[in-house]
Amino acid sequence: MDLQLAGKRAVVTGGSRGIGFAAGRALAAEGASVALVARTASAVEEQAKVLRAETGADVIGVVADTGDDASVTEMAGIVKDRFGGVDILVNNAAMTNPGFIPEDDLEAEINVKVRGYLRCVRAFAPEMTERGWGRIINISGLAARHAGSVTGSIRNVAVVAMSKNLADELGPSGVNVVSVQPAATRTDTWLDNLGRRAEAMGRERAELERQVAATVSIERVVEPHEVAAVIAFLASPLSVAINGDTVITSGGVKGPIYY
Repeated sequence: MDLQLAGKRAVVTGGSRGIGFAAGRALAAEGASVALVARTASAVEEQAKVLRAETGADVIGVVADTGDDASVTEMAGIVKDRFGGVDILVNNAAMTNPGFIPEDDLEAEINVKVRGYLRCVRAFAPEMTERGWGRIINISGLAARHAGSVTGSIRNVAVVAMSKNLADELGPSGVNVVSVQPAATRTDTWLDNLGRRAEAMGRERAELERQVAATVSIERVVEPHEVAAVIAFLASPLSVAINGDTVITSGGVKGPIYY
């Protein structure tokens, strides 16, 4: 299937690793120009170099802290100068936490993952509406549907609510906004956290991973590139029928019925 992404211009925040990097790779492979955005210059520039070599696409690394207004404004200016505009925004930047998120971190989490997403939308959405086309994909998380972490649930629920409001506002101008809720995804960060948890429990990491895999219908942990494939479709013109909704990329958590 041709996703009709050739010639589109995309920004992926939190783009130097994990789901963000996988999303950038998927978009570049489909012919889009991609700006990977992250806080660490060496990491994001190296990953951009990797994708240029792999895909032949125009991929750049841009340093920005989405928790800071001025930093987002500067980043948006750099990307627009290089690409001439942006058609696709994948909001993925979040604070990296070693497992459980303390409630004391709520303000910081909201600033980066919720306000940060909104900062990026404000930086790019006006030009999308002027052109009459755009896609905004906000990465939430399945903690929005499960108790266990007050901070984790609040930040992810807020992303979903923000996405629906933006979809209603921007949809008439041709800009679709959706949220994506990954569950356990086999990123390096997830594996590191699982390893620390296993060590603390005196168990093997592989054993804990098998336990997690047993909780989903496909009976394995979803890979980053599999989440990225969904993101790439949502970023394409073919996804026009999906707007304001949440897409779960968990592999099918057993038990709950979501509606």
